[in-house]
Amino acid sequence: MAPRIQLEKAAWRWVETVKPEDIRQEHIELAYRVNLPACKRGACRRNCKGNPNCLVGIGEQAWLGEIDENAFHNIDDPNSERRDKNTFVGLTNLGATCYVNTFLQVWFHNLELRRSLYQCHNSRAQEHNVESDYEPQSICEHLQYLFALLQNSNRKYIDPSGLVKALGLDTGQQQDAQEFSKLFLSLLEDTLSKQKNPNLQNVIQRQFCGQFSYVTVLPQNFMISHWVCLKENNIKLLYLSTLQEEKLDGENRYFCENCQNKQSATRRIKLHSLPPTLNLQLMRFVFDRQTGHKKKLNTFISFPEQLDMGPFLEGKQDQKCVYELSAVLIHRGISAYSGHYIAHVKDARTGDWYKFNDEEIEKMEGKKLQLGIEEDIAETVKSQTRKPKCSKGYHCSRNAYMLVYKVQEEESADPSRTNVEVPAFLQRLVDQDNHKFEEWCSEMADMRKQSVDKGKAKHEEVKELYELLPTKDGEPYEFIPLDWLKKWLDDSTATKEIDNSLFLNVSNPNCS
Repeated sequence: MAPRIQLEKAAWRWVETVKPEDIRQEHIELAYRVNLPACKRGACRRNCKGNPNCLVGIGEQAWLGEIDENAFHNIDDPNSERRDKNTFVGLTNLGATCYVNTFLQVWFHNLELRRSLYQCHNSRAQEHNVESDYEPQSICEHLQYLFALLQNSNRKYIDPSGLVKALGLDTGQQQDAQEFSKLFLSLLEDTLSKQKNPNLQNVIQRQFCGQFSYVTVLPQNFMISHWVCLKENNIKLLYLSTLQEEKLDGENRYFCENCQNKQSATRRIKLHSLPPTLNLQLMRFVFDRQTGHKKKLNTFISFPEQLDMGPFLEGKQDQKCVYELSAVLIHRGISAYSGHYIAHVKDARTGDWYKFNDEEIEKMEGKKLQLGIEEDIAETVKSQTRKPKCSKGYHCSRNAYMLVYKVQEEESADPSRTNVEVPAFLQRLVDQDNHKFEEWCSEMADMRKQSVDKGKAKHEEVKELYELLPTKDGEPYEFIPLDWLKKWLDDSTATKEIDNSLFLNVSNPNCS
């Protein structure tokens, strides 16, 4: 096609010889280039401004080529939200609840805790009418239902908003993850203590509690976690720092009851018993006295796949002391007030490692823990410490904030040890939710089919338009604004009636 300026000169050349009173229809058609031959596809890269009969480059490719059904709907395939066979179920992030989701996945994979929760009495669920929606009330009821859905739901991910609302958590603000862990398990312990079944009353203590004592203090329990201190800008091997001997001198001298005076002394902790599940919460988030705010320590720490607690245990030589790593909770980011939480959890049934990232779940290859890119902090950090080389059987991380170890069990062929059955009253609720999901999938599939059928009809309509435009000699023609035509082709927005007023020169009586 000739340049636009040349076309305009050729279109208006008749003005030099034709008087105004002699202007005819053919002159108008020349001026507006009505009868110019249409541009052929492939001859132009885009719509020609000088040729109203050029319909190239305005979105016609999607309509004149082969029909692709996926291009004619704006509804996602509902099966994309269906849980694949032999996969786990994710949890929806409600805004800033990724830290809650990580702990829920870790606790779900604690088979003894899950089995115990299923045994809790729940008259509301047992007497529930399937024709109405089930609404759990207590924390225990919420966990029961949530765990049952995580186990047998047809959905790829489920919504934990019921539990989050019951806990009174602010979904718009990220909370202290480690503080949440302690408070939640304490709350759950209080709830379970009210169960009539004595085996359920002390589930939390049985799973997470051990006993220690100071050499000068009466025995006392330690609950949930054991803290492991990190020193900033220092690479350390994981060890139980609070079990090291502490010197009491200066202002911190020990007051002796016998001599009624302060004396320099040493103090250490004795471990008397350990729980089956050992949670080591690393002190990643500490108070900075200079700024008056919390900060995150991005210190590298190496930790073993097997942890022998024998050297730290006093007496009870028959107690099992070897633990295996079962979960690593990760905090991405350099700030204590922002970032993202994910969990790497080992499946107790198969030994495979999985990464739980809210709705997304990824299986690790080769049954090995792979911390991956979450260990690479994108932002610049003050500490430029290089990642140390890890010995065989160890892992290294500067984003891990909690390690979960489970006592090493002997190999057993008993399937009841790793199989946890959902009780019948909970399975009925899961079946009810699965039925709703299937109905939703069917409804979305019908809507999707209607959208595809409508798209195919529009496809044929556009083809017909392109056969009519541009018009042939002697046939009537109309101007269609390009913007309107593009919107009509797109079909994503409602198109108004065609307004051709811009094409009319109302000041010229010869043009109407």
